[in-house]
Amino acid sequence: MGKKESLTKRSLSIESVFRGVDVECLRGATLETQISSVEFSSRDVSSGALFFCVPGTVVDGHDFAQDAISRGAAGLVVEHELDLAIAQYKVTSAREALALCSANFYENPSTQVQIVGITGTNGKTTTAFLTEHLARCAGKTTGLMGTVECHIADKVVPSLHTTLESRDFQRMLFDMKNAQVDVCACEISSHALDLGRTLGTKFAVAAFTNLTQDHLDYHKTMESYFEAKARLFCEYEPDVCVICTDSEHGKRLAQLSEEHGRRVIRVGSHNDCDVRVVEARFAPHSTAVDLAVDGQGLSFEFPLVGRFNVENMLVCFGIGCALGIDIQTIVSALETAPQVPGRLERVVGSTGTVPAFGVLVDYAHTPDSVAKAIQAVKAVTQGQVICVFGCGGDRDHDKRPKMGAAALAADYAIVTSDNPRTEDPDAIIAMIIPGMEGNEERFSVVPDRKEAIRVALERAKPGDCVLIAGKGHEDYQIIGTVKHPFDDRKIAADAIEELS
Repeated sequence: MGKKESLTKRSLSIESVFRGVDVECLRGATLETQISSVEFSSRDVSSGALFFCVPGTVVDGHDFAQDAISRGAAGLVVEHELDLAIAQYKVTSAREALALCSANFYENPSTQVQIVGITGTNGKTTTAFLTEHLARCAGKTTGLMGTVECHIADKVVPSLHTTLESRDFQRMLFDMKNAQVDVCACEISSHALDLGRTLGTKFAVAAFTNLTQDHLDYHKTMESYFEAKARLFCEYEPDVCVICTDSEHGKRLAQLSEEHGRRVIRVGSHNDCDVRVVEARFAPHSTAVDLAVDGQGLSFEFPLVGRFNVENMLVCFGIGCALGIDIQTIVSALETAPQVPGRLERVVGSTGTVPAFGVLVDYAHTPDSVAKAIQAVKAVTQGQVICVFGCGGDRDHDKRPKMGAAALAADYAIVTSDNPRTEDPDAIIAMIIPGMEGNEERFSVVPDRKEAIRVALERAKPGDCVLIAGKGHEDYQIIGTVKHPFDDRKIAADAIEELS
């Protein structure tokens, strides 16, 4: 969210901003000083700003303190005193202080808007969209923060991260409060939890979908990854935890949450679940389910496909229960669930031409999500499933051969480039191939993604389905450090027209 988009100009005393934060005043600093904004990038500093010198993995905010002063900063928040003639406020962690002070600066908006925090490796986006739709159907004014986009009531705002930086996160919640939003569905990433971006936030509901291998370039181990996710449930004191317990991680998280005194709603397929799927029946454009909800039998159909979307639906159902929404409203909302951008999104020709085979674009970019997406497509496809996929650059290398192995669940796979970033696309592909060795007749390599999509469409026969995995809603491809326009959906739609 841009700096000028906040709905109200703020001015607050340092004492109010630092409420609940241990701080030492240096260089003549006083708690009576009024500040006009909290900033963590010196480029955004203007007169009266409080600049937080946040150390990062690449640069250290302390090195930009002089630039902040020259732009009119009223004071610095530091982890060590600087030899600069300006009021300084020393804290143990500038990053944590930024989050807590931002919440104070923006009037602790999460105490006035019900925040639903959704975390997990896969399914966050779909579950967040479903939750927002459910809350709207219940007559609530809603907000959304996540990977695809952000919503403030009826206003759509571009998304920069799955979970915004702490100042921006609180500022957007503040704008939601001013827009009289009742419920906000937020995707909460493991990075955000580990970096404290959501500190100072009160969660009405914390929800968990699943945990599979991803982001190990950052977390290093699955245990560290799990511990980052668990913080939302164990450290933030949510009113209710909604946890899918169909995995060992989910079972463990439910137990941990209860040990921390949380109320837990279990969802899944086991007998101890409060919301339990008894049976699911899959069709090309919808899924029919029989559920047991606190002993009550329910049957309905919702317009999403695949077993993994049953999991997402169950978590959303549990969130609805946690928010006190009546069961019939939850069912009615799920029966009219929206298409989530880039999540098994069906593609037709750019002028509406419907091919004799299916074409789906999905954000699946982990071994587990690729395997589940292929499984979902296979369940509703008469012919063969052709999967186009790649792996992102500057990310977890260990995941790459596992992605290759997962893609072999399709009848045929085409290995291509994803977002190579600063890596050589051919080198990334070379790390994928070992997971596919021995199956050379079932895959090919087409490094150019546009060409790979066209090759897949040319190969498809009536009754087949082409699954283009990895980028989903993204309308760009990152090559080097530059984002180039590239939308799998548009590329496929144009190719369908050309080939028709």
